[in-house]
Amino acid sequence: MTYLTLVDGVPSSTDTATMTTARILIVEDNANLAYGLRTGLEIEGYEVQVAEDGETGLERAKRWSPDLVMLDLMLPGMDGYRVLKALRESGSEIPVLILTARGEEADKVLGFRLGADDYVTKPCGVLELLARVGALLRRSRLADHRAPADAIEHFGTVEINPSSRTVTKEGTPVALSPKEFDLLLALVRRRGAVASRVELLREVWGHRVEVMTRTVDIHIAELRRKLEDDPSQPRHILTVWKAGYRLEP
Repeated sequence: MTYLTLVDGVPSSTDTATMTTARILIVEDNANLAYGLRTGLEIEGYEVQVAEDGETGLERAKRWSPDLVMLDLMLPGMDGYRVLKALRESGSEIPVLILTARGEEADKVLGFRLGADDYVTKPCGVLELLARVGALLRRSRLADHRAPADAIEHFGTVEINPSSRTVTKEGTPVALSPKEFDLLLALVRRRGAVASRVELLREVWGHRVEVMTRTVDIHIAELRRKLEDDPSQPRHILTVWKAGYRLEP
């Protein structure tokens, strides 16, 4: 497997033919890694800019309006968590892929809680990273073209409005990250049927390879925390042993 440390040659991806105009902002203070990432993504046809610190990255994300942000966490000055928090608090729904050496589950939970769309730990295989970038861009563009007449969904005291991408519980708005919302909608539209982790990874994150991660589990835990009366004893977002998850109305 090829790894992203110092990238000398990057294999071509088959998924980016329709993504050639996409803009990607890399926020990374390691100059060698940033150069390798930029070179690899530009070979794939993306338009790329690099920011070497958090403040510059945040300012450029707001001014340049990229289609995706690739964000390191350990940055000088403003760290990646604060950059992500500031982006989401400003109302931005730009897909954010965290690329970091911090691989503890607590780091991932915090990243997803603040609104990250994907989380990749270094070192990472080049092909996997390109697949994740392509998947996030596809999901983002599909969401932009989604028909606005989607019917409102309900379970328990929760109401989901796909058109406005809003959720309320007992009439009170609940803030969900973009991927939390997509995951919730994927579950509720199955009408009680079980969805495996691999199915959810493919449907919500667009992964075509069966990358075994805790991504789905972490997002499910966040949905329970926000929407269940007792997250430790969920009534609606249920685990089906050795099968996956299902939503009980």
